[in-house]
Parts: sequence; structure tokens; C-alpha cells
Amino acid sequence: MRIHRHRLLSALCSAVIALSAAPLSASADWEHIGYMGDLNNDQTVNMADLVIMQRHLLGTEPMTDSNSYHVQNSFIGIHGADGFQAGEYFVTADINQDGVVDIFDLVELRKAIVNSDPLWVWQWKTGNNVPDDPIEDNGEFIGASVNDVYKFMPSQGSGRMLIIYADFADCKFSYLPGTDEIEEIAFGEERTDSKLYPWESISAFFRRSSKGALDLSGKAYHYSTGNSVNDYYQVKGQKALLTEACKALDSQIDFRDYDGDNDGYIDTLVLIVPGQTSNDTWWPASVQFANDKYVYDGMKIGHMITGNCQINSPTDYRDFTSTLTHETGHCMGLPDYYRYDKSSDADGLHGTAGSELMDDTGGDLSCVSKLHLGWYKTDQVQVYDSSEGTQTFTLHNAQTSKGNTVIIPCGDLDSRYHSEYMMLEYTTKQANNSSPPWYVSMGEGIRIYHVDASLYNNGWWTSFRYASGSDFTDNYAGRRFIRLIDDSKKDNIYKTGAVINGNISGFHWYDSSGRETVDTGLTIEIGEKNNDSYTVTIRNNSQ
Repeated sequence: MRIHRHRLLSALCSAVIALSAAPLSASADWEHIGYMGDLNNDQTVNMADLVIMQRHLLGTEPMTDSNSYHVQNSFIGIHGADGFQAGEYFVTADINQDGVVDIFDLVELRKAIVNSDPLWVWQWKTGNNVPDDPIEDNGEFIGASVNDVYKFMPSQGSGRMLIIYADFADCKFSYLPGTDEIEEIAFGEERTDSKLYPWESISAFFRRSSKGALDLSGKAYHYSTGNSVNDYYQVKGQKALLTEACKALDSQIDFRDYDGDNDGYIDTLVLIVPGQTSNDTWWPASVQFANDKYVYDGMKIGHMITGNCQINSPTDYRDFTSTLTHETGHCMGLPDYYRYDKSSDADGLHGTAGSELMDDTGGDLSCVSKLHLGWYKTDQVQVYDSSEGTQTFTLHNAQTSKGNTVIIPCGDLDSRYHSEYMMLEYTTKQANNSSPPWYVSMGEGIRIYHVDASLYNNGWWTSFRYASGSDFTDNYAGRRFIRLIDDSKKDNIYKTGAVINGNISGFHWYDSSGRETVDTGLTIEIGEKNNDSYTVTIRNNSQ
């Protein structure tokens, strides 16, 4: 049996920190929490740990999470080497750090005991458990700052999804697609001639939006339970059906194939049930599974998506793809942009500038989402410098591979974008925006967002502090993760000749009470549209 370390080993991990050469001189922001090979969590390495290792390798007493350090996705450094983001648990048994626990680790453990010199384990101990590291280049793309929140689906590289299409003894699908058909609808190639474009497949939508940064793939399986739909109620029932199906399908599935980022968790497990099931339990949702006792081929379940968004026919499946696209955004770490508990007006973003996948499933992801997912190339993130006075930028069509953005920081811009700023993009009705739902009014031109992407660690996981549903938004009257400038039910897209200054609603920084009252001291002028781009000029009014 092999135990894989629960950490992000791929080159896509954007947060890498260098410790000093000797552990005793590590920064005060690092805390010594133990040693490699401490298998009984007693902060020492001795013969008791050797016995545990031997029993594990002989197969008489396999190790569990109790033999690991519970680090809650924080950053870990080993004996002065580079740091990395770990998973929920960090496996100290992998002493030689090659990704498996085997006889070579037993040899290293013996050496550490004989020489009384085990490798030290350090943990980043700031409130957010996230060092203030700059975003690193991942080849041609920026790093994904969304990696700093608690999530399981990677937003760059290979993302893997396992779909279980399940029904009940007394509730069947009106149309049952074959697994090949489900996989084509979920993971098929781009088809611009499809009547359902841009919702022809989940993978194609994300491939366009990410400029190719995300390659989403997976497989689908059928499952029928012999029980009644009423035997599965709310989240507890969803998890019961999911684990029942995984157990039944275990002989057919190698669950290791669904861990695209090598963190020990299935990236995303999707459970689709018939459309006539109760919305009380089966309204589509994405939740963290959060139960480590369910392990399949050594893999735990990270995020699960559940819902009754069935495929109605070979030509009627938009609800399936658009819904799962939105929910997959959550699995990659994005929050909802709509407002919870607002029955009269749940929209988070209004007007012709207000369409966003994470708000109303109305179309493409915005520049705010793409920034945090790491879907910009290094030269596509432009930052206004107020000390320069006046600067002119070119914004390219956001629905093309040239799509870019301009950030206006409030003070210093956090190096991982977890701070307050404004963002501009040129949005069009092309590609992923070409077929909005009937209830979405969409425009073409410049739209401006006000963002506060600060983080919050509750002792268990890290999330966006001002996301929808957070207690810190003052019932949405205060700071929020995302707002629109001039957020109203009208044409609030800006075109050539528009001037945005302190007279525009929302074009202000937050004050200490979380209200938008602080003058930016800036003016934005929208310039000429030239082919597929706009110029925008930003002026510092004090210069």
C-alpha cells in the first residue's frame, strides 16, 4: 500500500516560499510543529515510530490520518527547504519526500533515530495560513491566487471530474443517456455549430474562458439504487447515495484517475438524479464532502456537486451544462456572486454589465474571476500607478484569447490580489456570452468592478472574507467580494466618451464602516473603439 502526501506537488502550485538554510534561523512567521517520522504525534522520533512504520509496511496495521499532522491546508516547510501548501493532513512518514511511503523511508527513519537528527517540520502560523508571496508565473499564465482558499478542483492544468448518473427504485429518468453521450456533453470538444453553443460542453466553455489554461476531463457512470428517493434526504441523504454508488462502482473505477492536482482528493464528484426529484434535497449545489473516513483507492472525496439538472434529450441539455459549469466554479474556489436571503432581488450584479457565471449563470466569467483562477497571461494584467498621474491602457475583447484587464489598486496592491481594488474589462456578446438566458440583459463595452478579495481563516479553512453568505458583509450593505460600478437595472456598460468619476455611484473606496464613501481621486475616460479593443485613460485628479 502506498500513502501519498496531501500536498500540491504540481508546477501549478503558485505559492512557493523559501526558508533559510538552517531551521533555527527560520522567520518568526514559521512555527516548528514536529518532525518527519513522528508517526504517533508525540513530537519525538523514536522506536515507537519505527514499530508503526514496520507494521504498516508489513500490512498488519495500515497507517491512517492519526499518523499524520493535521495542518488544515496550511503552508509547510521541511528542514529549511522550500515551502509548499499541504492538504488537510501532512504525511510525515514520507521521510525522503518522494510521494510514497516504502522501505526507503524505513531506512531514513532508522538513521534519524540512531543519529538523533530527524528533519524538522515548520508550519506558517499567520492568521490566514497564507504567506504574502507574489503570484508566480506558471509558464505563460499567472498563478492562481484562488489556490489560497479551501478547495479541491484545480483551475489550471488538468482538472478531473467523475459523474455518477443515478436514479431510484421509484424515480427514474424520463430520458436515460448513455455514458458516452454524457461524457460528450460534459467533456466534448468545441462545436461552434451546435445549437446549444456556448453550452455545448462544460470542458469547451472552460477551455474558451481560460484561454486553454484548464483542461477538464472525466468519465460518467450509471447507478440505480434499490431504495426509494425518500430514503435520501438533504445533504446527509446526498452523501449517503454518493458513497453507496462509489462503493458499488469501486470495481469499475480507478478513483486515482480523478485527482488532477495530486492532493489526495478526487477533484470533483458529480451526482445527477432525475429532474422530478424534490428541489428541497436535489436543487443543484456544490459542497465540500468533509468526511475523511470514505476512501476509494486511497483517494478521499473533495467537492461534490449534486443536482436534478438532468439531460432531457440529445438536443436539450443546456440546464445540465450551464448548471454544472457554475457549480464547478465553486469547486475551483470561487464564491457565489448573487446575494443570499434576498428573495426580492438576489442578483449581485445588475444591468447590462451584470452578467456573470457565478452570479446568474448568464455567460462568461468576468475579469475578477479570471484573475483569481489564473486565466490571464503575464502581460494581460495591467496595473495603474497613481504616481504616474495619467496612463492610457488598451483593453482587448474579453471573450478572446487576447482578453486582458486593468487593475486600479486602493493603496498597495496585495501581491496575491487579496486586497481592495477596481478592475476594468471590455466585454462583448461573443463566444461564452453569445447565448445568455432570457432573464439576462447583456451589453458590449467597458465594465468596472469594485473588489475586496481579502481572506479569512476560521480555524478550519480559508475563504474569501466578503463572499456572499459571510457575516462580514453587513447583510450586503458593506464590503463585498465583488460589486459593479453604477450597479443598477439599466444600461451600465460604458462606451466611447463616457467619464467615470466621484459622481458615479460605487466609484469610491470603502470607508472604515464598509461603505463606499472614500473619494478615489481618479477619473476614467473611455476612449475610441478600434476594431476589437477600447482605450481607457485613468487620471489622478491631484496631478
